[in-house]
Parts: sequence; C-alpha cells; structure tokens
Amino acid sequence: MALSCLCSPKFLAILLLLTAIPIGIIISLERSQPPTHVYHYHSNGWFRECAKWDSVNNRFIVSFFEGGIGQIPVPGENESPGTVFEEESIVKESELAGNASLGLTIDRSRNRVLVVNADVLGNRYGSLVAYDLSTWKRLFLTQLSGPSDGKSFADDVAVDAEGNAYVTDVKGNKIWKVGVDGNVISIITSPLFTPKEWHKTFVGLNGIVYHPDGFLIVIHTFSGNLFKIDLKNGDQVKIVKVTGGPLYFGDGLELLSPDKVVVAGSTPSGRLVESLDGWNTASVVATFSGPRHRLATAATVKNGKVYLNHILGIGYPKKKHALVEAVF
Repeated sequence: MALSCLCSPKFLAILLLLTAIPIGIIISLERSQPPTHVYHYHSNGWFRECAKWDSVNNRFIVSFFEGGIGQIPVPGENESPGTVFEEESIVKESELAGNASLGLTIDRSRNRVLVVNADVLGNRYGSLVAYDLSTWKRLFLTQLSGPSDGKSFADDVAVDAEGNAYVTDVKGNKIWKVGVDGNVISIITSPLFTPKEWHKTFVGLNGIVYHPDGFLIVIHTFSGNLFKIDLKNGDQVKIVKVTGGPLYFGDGLELLSPDKVVVAGSTPSGRLVESLDGWNTASVVATFSGPRHRLATAATVKNGKVYLNHILGIGYPKKKHALVEAVF
C-alpha cells in the first residue's frame, strides 16, 4: 500500500469504522451468509477504490489505491457458491509510482478505460490516463495538477458522448474537462461548489456521471449536495433539490437509467435517487445497507443489477474484497 493513503479521508473513515467494531464481530460478519449476491475476489492489496463492469469482456476492472489497475474475470453466471475469484494485475506505471489510482470509467464507444491518479497525501499531483481495453496500450497521460498549482485531489471521472472526460477535484472543488485526445480544454468552477460551513469543506466534489441529455450529475461528499451541470448551457451549475436527502457521505455515482442514479457511500451503503423532471429536483426512493464492517466507494451495473464496490479487503496474506449486489 502506498504511504500516501494513510492520511486520506477514506482511510481515516475506514480506520474509525474498524476500531469501532470488535474483531470478533468482524469475523462473524465475514462468515455470515450475505442477504444478496456477492462477488468475492482475492488480491494482494488492501484498498480497491473503484470497480466497473466491462460487459464486452466479462470482467470487473478495478483501481488500486497503491497505483495501477487490474481485472477480475467472471467467466459465467453459474459460479459455485462460495467462489472467490482472483484479481489479475494489468497496468502499473513507474512514472505514476507513489500515486493512487482512484475513479475510473469505461468509454465503450472508444474501447478504452479512463483512470484518475492522485497524490492522496500531499495533494500535489493529479492526472488522467487512458488505456485501450483490448491491448492495454496507453493512449494518453495528462497531468491535471502539480506542485505549483496549489492543493488539489483528482478523484473521479465521467465521459460524454464526444469522448470528453470530466474529472472532479475533491480538494479544490472544480472539474477538469479533458478532450478526447488528452488535452485539458477547460476547468468548471462555481461558488456553489464550496459550502459556507467550514466543516463541510474537507471532502468536496466526488462522484460524477454524464447524463445522455447533455449534463453532468456530481455529488459533494461532506455537504451532501447534488449538482446538475448543464454542458449545453455554458456549464451552468444548479443544486438539485433532493427530498429524503441531503446525500451526506455520498461517494461514487452510477447512472442506472435516465431518471435514476445510485449513490455509493456510508450510512447507508447505497441510495437510489430518482428525478422526474430532468434532474432539477430529485428524491431518495430507496436505500440499501450492505456489510457494516466495509465501506462502499463506487457502484457499477452488471446485467441490470447494481453492485457496490467496497474499498477495504480483509484477510492475510491475500485480501478478500467484496462487490455486493444492492437490491433497492
């Protein structure tokens, strides 16, 4: 595990969670029969920030907190009860050593995956890298921030219909727009991104998805605010009024349908948010509580079912990770 993760907000949250739950209870929870389907897999790393389902190649693609990406092949739907899959490391780049690989998204139209990398401890480096999904050839590596740019923390990414990528900055509360060839086009900012309360500023813009109607949906973790950014109208930013919210501690987002978004996070592990007016307003229509001793950080959809990625692996020497089906 990279030293950089030791002071990150997510690591501290996990530490608090683990210290609050006695080891015996953790062991009991691990041995208990889960109420929904779970894909378990072994890895050599403690932390797996994000996982997305690659339907064409029947695999989950995961990001390594110690840097790099891997895959978990799922050859069929009829795995035996208790099957634990094996993670395969795909890419680890020496020039990104010391940085965590965080949010990722699959750009199916261009057969590529986009991965965010960041210096979690120092907040002095952020980048976006693209790889071909067939050859794993690197298509571009774009530096988003460096030591002279002030504190920033590149975290999650979404891609629009034209192949432009949008990367959230948890620390600086902004969004980088990166063109299909890797060039930084612009930076989206707004006073709305920064809450007035100081205690809500520690973890800012986080999960992000692109809506096919031409706007972004973004969550601010500590304020619980959900934003709509209209890309067709000068990147206009509005706060989505959410009933049943706010969405405190929301992390990764996944678009389940044009009017439904899944919010991964803690307390509860997953929330289903629905909008019937084009995401001007929305409501929390269902929640899902996953394993109490694990922390959900990302969501993905496999064959119409939602799976929540849990960041912490448990066990030694191999760590067992869990992708838990969220039933709303």
